Amino acid sequence: MAAPADPTPAGRSEAGGRRVMVVWCPDWPVVAAALQHELSLDAPLAVVERGEVFACSAAARAEGVKRGMRRRDASARCPELVVVDRVPEVETRSFDAVLAAVEEVSAGVAPVKPGLCALTVPSRFYGGEAAAAAAVAEHLVALGVWDCRTGVADGIFAAEQAARRAATQDCTVVPAGGSAAFLAPLPVGALEDAELVSLLRRLGLRTLGDFAALPARDVLTRFGSSGAWLHRLARGVDDRTAVSRQVPPELEQRVAFEPPLETIEPIVFSSRRTAERTVTELARHGLVCTEVRVVVTTEGGWSGSRVWLHARWFSTADLVDRLYWQLQGDPAPDPVCEVRFVPEAVESMADHGEGLWGSAADERVERGVARLQGMLGPEEVLAPAVQGGRGPRERQSLTPWGERAVSSRPAGLPWPGSIPPPAPARVFREPQSALVTGVDGRPVAVTERGLVTGEPTLFTVDRMAPPTQVQAWAGPWPIDELWWDPAQARRVARFQVVGVDGSAWLLVVEDGRWWCEARYD
Repeated sequence: MAAPADPTPAGRSEAGGRRVMVVWCPDWPVVAAALQHELSLDAPLAVVERGEVFACSAAARAEGVKRGMRRRDASARCPELVVVDRVPEVETRSFDAVLAAVEEVSAGVAPVKPGLCALTVPSRFYGGEAAAAAAVAEHLVALGVWDCRTGVADGIFAAEQAARRAATQDCTVVPAGGSAAFLAPLPVGALEDAELVSLLRRLGLRTLGDFAALPARDVLTRFGSSGAWLHRLARGVDDRTAVSRQVPPELEQRVAFEPPLETIEPIVFSSRRTAERTVTELARHGLVCTEVRVVVTTEGGWSGSRVWLHARWFSTADLVDRLYWQLQGDPAPDPVCEVRFVPEAVESMADHGEGLWGSAADERVERGVARLQGMLGPEEVLAPAVQGGRGPRERQSLTPWGERAVSSRPAGLPWPGSIPPPAPARVFREPQSALVTGVDGRPVAVTERGLVTGEPTLFTVDRMAPPTQVQAWAGPWPIDELWWDPAQARRVARFQVVGVDGSAWLLVVEDGRWWCEARYD
């Protein structure tokens, strides 16, 4: 006997809306970190953020590691645990491969977050919702994503909950019009709103069905618009649609040499057209490249790669120069068979265009400095920048011209013990020997409690010159650094001293010896 025909059209719910499929890749932060660091997912692995476990692998969970656990407690629970810091950009970038694989099944893919995406169910083409889900799983397994789960329902929220309750490489299909019944027994924790979930539990509402049974008007009055929206989701009323993402353009350009080239000049000359095509293709999309990766591959399998940054944006000549510098600094051991220009960071052309009154950077200056780098080497022309630190020398950061200053000491953080503004105008490369004496002619010192043993009266920053009388002074600013490490511990104190001749200096005393670090001009 034939089965009764489905009264609803393929791919549509009873209400007439499009059915939604959600694809969930569990523990995606762990998967992305394992791909980046070439780690095995079978090993206990944890991704931490702000000192707490953000996600962990199945092997780590088997040892008792849980999300939200402190890093120290997780390592104590599992001594073999491999801990990796979370990098959200890596998770997003690696998930693009999953989106591309799903787009081979259905063009309308909407990324919800890394590890989770939604799409309109292509059931008519594949002969049913379960068959469409099987096609998605097949593409992801071929990509190497073994743990993928799908859910199909009338809305994104119900489909996501269905996917989270599916087996590996399997699909949970919620019947059309059955989202409310499917969601009713689920715990309120599925709403992922910690404050609201805690309040609902204190009120005795344990399941989504309990929450959905409340009158909508009372929920809006008590919990506001956000609570009202979550109440609609709990009732299975989710009118969000899976809006397809805009597929990013293919920005990478490459040139192959047949036969392979051995010397630098022919390689650079033959790559000029490719560099020009890179800039032109970006301009066609209204973009400019501010960070590019140049990859050189030889016929022997050797690959040289370096990321180059630009203070403004890369032109064709800039790309050619970077390739030339890279081949000079890291010569290929074999004949080169391929060169690739891979834009790592692109920005809108409108943000870098010249202003109405010529406010953009002078291109002649950029080209002049680039030419100087070509003669001396990219690492020999440096640009200063300010970073965090307590002393004036610590706050200096030198970066190759054209590259963004990357510092591990942010300047915006508080630095206890640092001198107040204004900063000294001239910082000496090496501190100069100095001496500060009191009224009794003995050197002034600073005790362990930060107290001055005497009032500074005379000082000298040049042992060959006579002492200068102190007109005004400020300080001390004591610093006790790395006191827990006897080998690197430092106890210093800084003073601002002004002489009667009008000169102003930044002096520092350490272990009873005085030094001059900088001068205020």
